[in-house]
Amino acid sequence: MSIKVKRSRAQPITQLLTKSGSAGQLMRQSRLIDQAQRHLRAHLPEAMREHIFVGGFRDGRLTLISGQASWLTWLRYEQPRLLTLLHQLPGFESVTGFTLKVRPVRPIESPKRYTRTLSENAGKTLTECAKDTDNPSLKNALERLAAHAPNHSDDKHS
Repeated sequence: MSIKVKRSRAQPITQLLTKSGSAGQLMRQSRLIDQAQRHLRAHLPEAMREHIFVGGFRDGRLTLISGQASWLTWLRYEQPRLLTLLHQLPGFESVTGFTLKVRPVRPIESPKRYTRTLSENAGKTLTECAKDTDNPSLKNALERLAAHAPNHSDDKHS
């Protein structure tokens, strides 16, 4: 009994993205959402721009997300004007309205940086070790380390 392996050829990415498959559909939708995001932000007041996000497009409605309900209340009053602006974009002629959602939007935080501290006594000990060392590269390294201690006096050559 033999097992035959079905061989499939790798397809170019352009072919995958232009097919009506899920990857192509997803890429097209993400491009449209990004385009709507940029277009809307360009026509919003300066104070609002960083607080409004396009969350998706479904059933002819564009989902707008904000961390504060007050921004969405303003958008509700401006909905006719914003719809007119969106209808100018190709692919958004069929947008009938907005679905407004309040969701906490967390800014991207850089990881906290932890710095190590060297005690004053450790700095003195490293300086003394450097004085007693004959190897110049080791002596240099110990002196550099000792320089990280607080209140480090520069008495390397005394």
